[in-house]
Amino acid sequence: MPSQSEMLQTLLERITGALDLDATVSVVEDDETITGVVDGEDVGLFIGHHGHTIEAVQHLAQRVAGEATEGERRRIVVDAAGYRAKREVMLQRQADEAADKALESGRPVALDAMTSSERRVVHEYLRDRGDVETESEGNEPDRHLVVSPVKP
Repeated sequence: MPSQSEMLQTLLERITGALDLDATVSVVEDDETITGVVDGEDVGLFIGHHGHTIEAVQHLAQRVAGEATEGERRRIVVDAAGYRAKREVMLQRQADEAADKALESGRPVALDAMTSSERRVVHEYLRDRGDVETESEGNEPDRHLVVSPVKP
């Protein structure tokens, strides 16, 4: 049976081929995560409007590579042209703004709907602040985070 990395590599190569992208696919591993990276001239089609396509591909990759191998259970991440890092910086900026607003007003602040991976980034980013707490609310695809001041 192929490894998670091999399955991810094959899946991403098939998708980029089907999209007729002039792109290369590489897979990077560490102890916790397997990251498939797509690089090329025009990976905008792969990322999609507001990241919808890359999120769908990541979901598919988690289903195919993440659950199909026995014994191996690492998180699967799909990235293209540094999209994840850029998106993480933007999410952290939004999280800081929401936290500051919640502290100023003393009231919870709701963020826009996000994917589960984006919500995880914000939860983890704000967790260590100590002055705010986060909670996910709503149902997919409208599930969002609420940032609230910590009650004394």
